[in-house]
Amino acid sequence: MRISNQYAALGTKFSSSSTPEVPKLPQLLLWNEQLADDLKLNLSEEQIANYFSGQKLIPDSTPVAMAYSGHQFGHFNPQLGDGRAHLLGEVANKQGKIQEIQLKGSGQTPFSRNGDGKCGIKPAVREYIMSEAMHAMGVPTTRCLAVITTGEEIHRQTITPGAVVTRLASSHIRVGTFEYFAARSMQTEIKILVDLTIKRHYPNITLTNNRKYLSLLQQVIDKQIELVIEWTRVGFIHGVMNTDNTLLSGETIDYGPCAMMGVYDPETVFSSIDRNGRYAFGNQANIAQWNMARLAECFLNLIDEDEKQAINLVMPLIEAFPDQYNHAFNQMMSNKIGFEEGNVEANKLHQKLLSLMFKHQLDYTQTFVQLQESLIAAESHAEINSLELIEWHKTWQDTLKQSNISHENAYQLMANNNPVVIPRNHHIEKILEQVEGDLSTASVESFLAVLQSPYSVTKDTSLYQDMPPGGDLNYQTYCGT
Repeated sequence: MRISNQYAALGTKFSSSSTPEVPKLPQLLLWNEQLADDLKLNLSEEQIANYFSGQKLIPDSTPVAMAYSGHQFGHFNPQLGDGRAHLLGEVANKQGKIQEIQLKGSGQTPFSRNGDGKCGIKPAVREYIMSEAMHAMGVPTTRCLAVITTGEEIHRQTITPGAVVTRLASSHIRVGTFEYFAARSMQTEIKILVDLTIKRHYPNITLTNNRKYLSLLQQVIDKQIELVIEWTRVGFIHGVMNTDNTLLSGETIDYGPCAMMGVYDPETVFSSIDRNGRYAFGNQANIAQWNMARLAECFLNLIDEDEKQAINLVMPLIEAFPDQYNHAFNQMMSNKIGFEEGNVEANKLHQKLLSLMFKHQLDYTQTFVQLQESLIAAESHAEINSLELIEWHKTWQDTLKQSNISHENAYQLMANNNPVVIPRNHHIEKILEQVEGDLSTASVESFLAVLQSPYSVTKDTSLYQDMPPGGDLNYQTYCGT
């Protein structure tokens, strides 16, 4: 394994040297063979358990804890940083793309404050399952390489086995990373961070003057819109869209209080700490725009010495966010009902459908799959059982015909955009309970085998398509810290 230390080399203003805590008895629980192959890793089980638990350092690794700030539920915290994570360094995959390797739950760091720096087995396995499911569904995401049990018991709501999860990201540079330096008026460090972000994620930006910062802001906005659109397409609710959980790469990070939507309701919130619904399903785009405004503030002094002029330059980008998002949203939703273009008629159809789904408490995933199947079924699906839905279904069929879209073409487009199976909350919870109870992975592996093919029906798909009895009423997720 050839590992470099590009981020650590930026210096102590960007991160603090920190060595992972040596675990009591590290043992391999989950190993991502596909990802390991892409990284050209050829390690024994003992090496995997040692390297990805903190028992031993990967040769040439310089572990650090990254410094960053963040707006958490709208309130600024100037001093966050990796309180239970260690960035080991960077490796290149087969495509030559940089991947950062980070251990999570690997012990205390200079940023831990009063925390123990540990991770329980349930949030570790949740992150592994969810990130792999999101990757399979085509959603930009960080990924998990391994979960290692530590042989220790840690105290959370209850006593639970400890674990270390290995997370890979194209980088862990966050909006909060920029906020950390902006809050301290460290303009030189912001310039260094901008150059690294451009080199790593946006190499097409070749501008050298203040337009560089505007171009970066616009492209990060584009990535955030793309990300939230993908979340919306599959019914994902992040749960904690703080600026320290907003990567400039446009990848999903932090699967703590996340969940999947069942019955459609844009106000759906599952996170136990989101008491006011700030990060509800239907508010994720608004929060993404808010987060981008916080990033823009970090660039103001570099865009123009006259703050008023700098604001005049960035505001059009921030204000254009809703229209840009709505255009992408209409396109995505039109695809979900079989239209290649988000024209006026298609937009009216999906808006009416969402209204009916909310009114009749229909499952988000199953509704689109049932509509898709109705295109090739002899009769309309039994779920289309109200007069309003029957009328909508007829209008939809008529509009497809008037648009010269065959059922076969509509079906294929819908099949590419509507997963037949998602990591449903009740299945996640059942599997996590099993793993915590006996440290076995059979249930995880069976679940992941199905989730790896989210757009096609396999022999076991039907085992994980059911909705929980009574829906997800009273279901809550927790951050895991």
